[in-house]
Amino acid sequence: MIGEDSELRAVAGMAIALTFPGQGSQTPGMGKSLAENFAVARRVFEEVDDALGQHLSQVIWEGPADELSLTVNTQPALMAVSLAVVRVLESESDLDVAEDVAFVAGHSLGEYSALAAAGALTLADTARLLRVRGEAMQQAVPVGEGAMAALLGLEFKEASAIAQEAAQQDVCAAANDNGPGQVVVSGHVAAVNRAIAIAQARGAKRAILLPVSAPFHCPLMQPAAERMRAALASVSMADPLVPVFANVLAAPISSPADIRDALVAQVTGTVRWRESVTAMAQEGVDAFIELGAGKVLTGLAKRIAPTARGLSVGAPDDIAGFLSILALAR
Repeated sequence: MIGEDSELRAVAGMAIALTFPGQGSQTPGMGKSLAENFAVARRVFEEVDDALGQHLSQVIWEGPADELSLTVNTQPALMAVSLAVVRVLESESDLDVAEDVAFVAGHSLGEYSALAAAGALTLADTARLLRVRGEAMQQAVPVGEGAMAALLGLEFKEASAIAQEAAQQDVCAAANDNGPGQVVVSGHVAAVNRAIAIAQARGAKRAILLPVSAPFHCPLMQPAAERMRAALASVSMADPLVPVFANVLAAPISSPADIRDALVAQVTGTVRWRESVTAMAQEGVDAFIELGAGKVLTGLAKRIAPTARGLSVGAPDDIAGFLSILALAR
């Protein structure tokens, strides 16, 4: 349920949702300018390094790209950059997530960043959970047996039907409903290739394999889901400061029990991003602020909710734009 506070914020002024990017947004050097300019950002990277027992910050800032793109590194790395942005905004703009934000949401691993930003998880626990998640997802399916493909120019219902038709005796499922005409399918290699052929025959603008190391967000990830169930049960979780839009529900949740269940389901379930952004807009959100690396979610928000403002904040030069939106919200 949506709390009274967020309803009041939506009525009183511009309502903000903070969004957090997922895998694919990483690039060597991300977050480095924040660490160079703000001590609070440096402390985030140091804490993540300590939690993992690894100089992940060096990989984040210097690469090489193939090492950063390893799933076990990418997931905590993207979270570290996002949380560094959060801490800088709290320091430089007096951002108060509990008072200034209506909802938080993250795409796939970004949901963990959202939970950390909302105070439900500590930074160290989030880093360790994402390391486990990355390892579990990579190990769930032998390399070469799974694949993912983007079907562009088809709506979710049609793309989902194509995935079901392509499955035959294999697994093929709609993994990401990212935005209008942008759906990703995931499963066994043969089934995903069949989905590409069917989509092309049915008028898809493009249907292409994605350069990923495993078939995420499909039933083949069930072993990873069980590992995450155990890992999530072992960490403390507080009520988030604001409701978190869950990927698999496209709805806000607030209780630790519901959050744990949603995070487990997310490993094998569809990332319902289009529905989540639509629902947040319907609840009064008129500014979607993407915190962290890249601008993928900002672009999707403009397509899903074209009347809302969109802004990506990942470097010191982006702070002024955030300040102007925050002033309108207050």
